[in-house]
Parts: sequence; structure tokens; C-alpha cells
Amino acid sequence: MKAHRKHARAGTLAPVLLWWVTALDGWLLLDGHDRAVAALAEELTPPCVVLTRVPEEEDWRRTADEVTDSHASRPARLAARPATPGVERQRETMLRAYADPLSSLPCEPARTYSWPLPGGAPAWDALTAAAMFQFPRD
Repeated sequence: MKAHRKHARAGTLAPVLLWWVTALDGWLLLDGHDRAVAALAEELTPPCVVLTRVPEEEDWRRTADEVTDSHASRPARLAARPATPGVERQRETMLRAYADPLSSLPCEPARTYSWPLPGGAPAWDALTAAAMFQFPRD
């Protein structure tokens, strides 16, 4: 704990891993419990990495691909023009126009789903036994 608190003060603390669970309507701390406690003990907000599903991945990927494809031909057209101050301004405008649609893609976390494990409780017991054998100190 002492080392984690020192890293928190220095700003070099590794992030904690969080997952938003809609059924709990809150965050589930998956990794970094000690780091979070150390940062909070130093009255700091721990750095976090959020594990999340993006809703309708096919839709936002299709939009990103369309924007990328239309953007790919524009720099070549601008490079073919003579170098003038207006061309640089057009390049900056083009980059902003590319960033705006990408920044508007859906980034809200999707609902957290769960599915039954095929094989039920015996399958779960077998998986946990294998994990415990792999990591015996846990």
C-alpha cells in the first residue's frame, strides 16, 4: 500500500479497470482495488480505464468507414493544387470536417447482457477449477 500511495502522489499510478453494469446501475471495479484505495487515501481520483461495449458496432463501423473513404481522396486533390494560403486553410477545415463525424459516433455504453453458460453449474465449476490451477495464489 505504501508503494501505491507513493505512485499516486507522483502521478505514476497504474489505472484501475472499471466496468459499467446496468443491472447494478453502477461501476464494478475489476482490477486495481489497492491502487484505488491508495489514490483515495491521498485524496486523489484514481486513473481509470473503462471496459465497455459500444452499441451497434456494425453501424458505427460502417459510418467510420464511409467517412474515412470519402476523406482519403481529398488530401490528394489538395496536394495537386498550387501551394497558396487558401489551400492550407482548406486542409485544416477538411481535418475538422473529418473529426466532427467521428467524434459524434455513439460512445454511450450499451446495456450489459448476460447469457447462460452452456453446461450450467458443472461447466462453471470446471472453468473455475482450471483458473485456480492456473493461478493458485488467487
